[in-house]
Amino acid sequence: MSKSLQRFLAERVRLEGVSERAKMMEIAANYKDTVNLGRGDPDLETPQYIIKAAQDALVNGATHYSPWAGILPLRKAIAKYLADFDKVAYDPAQEIMVTTGAQEAIVTTILTLVNPGDEILVPEPRYTPYDFSIALAGGRLAPVPTFAEDNWSVTVRELEKIVTPRSKILLLINPNNPTGTLMGIEELTEIADFAIKHDLIVISDELYSGLLFERVPWTSIAALPGMKERTIVINGFSKTYSMTGWRLGYLAGPAELVQPMLEVHYSLTICAPAVSQAAGLAALNDNQGAVAETVKIYEERRNLAMQRLDEIGIPYVKPMGTFYIFPQISKYGLSSFDFSVRLLDQANVMVFPGTAFGPAGEGFVRISLLRPYIEVEEGFNRMARVLGKW
Repeated sequence: MSKSLQRFLAERVRLEGVSERAKMMEIAANYKDTVNLGRGDPDLETPQYIIKAAQDALVNGATHYSPWAGILPLRKAIAKYLADFDKVAYDPAQEIMVTTGAQEAIVTTILTLVNPGDEILVPEPRYTPYDFSIALAGGRLAPVPTFAEDNWSVTVRELEKIVTPRSKILLLINPNNPTGTLMGIEELTEIADFAIKHDLIVISDELYSGLLFERVPWTSIAALPGMKERTIVINGFSKTYSMTGWRLGYLAGPAELVQPMLEVHYSLTICAPAVSQAAGLAALNDNQGAVAETVKIYEERRNLAMQRLDEIGIPYVKPMGTFYIFPQISKYGLSSFDFSVRLLDQANVMVFPGTAFGPAGEGFVRISLLRPYIEVEEGFNRMARVLGKW
């Protein structure tokens, strides 16, 4: 028998292992009639006006490479959006780059800024795909615990315990995945002061900022004094416009950092798909009525989830954005992973264990509300019947 081909794998791949999210999806594949409240791909369809714009673009020749940084009309539209929404002015020619999804913006940013040994402060529970990008660059992920009693907000109290002279970058995901919570201007001002004090770059992942509930006010940390010049904003179209399959994102920041990213971006993807860029331009140029309807749908599902969790007696921090809720299930005496597997087995409902987002997620699960209202309701009906017996 020949030797295993795994001997050819790079160490960075060997060390990863199988994530708990991947394990849950593998287990769930063996079940039928499952209510899937786990994954993060919106069930809503891309609005028709965006699809029509893409079709027209294809007819008119959007089948070639675009400029590496993206077509200028789209960069101008992104700059206008960020000026209106984030209250930050960016030069579309030098300070904005369109990417193949926000995920590529993450990888490009990390590879451009991180040297071997540099530390990246990452609040936890965290979006774990950042982990591999950091490892790829030779950086060190420094988890910063957050807590339900603090509304899952990043606190300077915890940051000061973790920061070292090797710390270079602070990551923020706001609104947060997996908790659905939102940091406001008071928390962000304290964090901005901390970043300036320790001379840190901030990566502000704002992918869910278009999905805010109850008309809650929005603040980007890049808008605070002294922060535009040390912040990379990452955003995209996947969640707000139900465009996950279009693979379209962007980043914005000071030209001194963004321009060197172009070579990394070119090496990864050359440019974002031309047809997707045309679709993104249409998305931003619309009156945003479709976004308002999307937010309304997710807010209705969130309200249902909170009502049912209250009835079952499971505590949670009220999510003010995204389409996630992160309830605490520790009272059942099971680990987050065992709870999720048992719920799948007995109720045929899939959720993700909180530990899929780092050790700080132990005792919690992430429920994703990306199924029609009636299916979300059925999922909670099944949960209630089973959890009452536990």
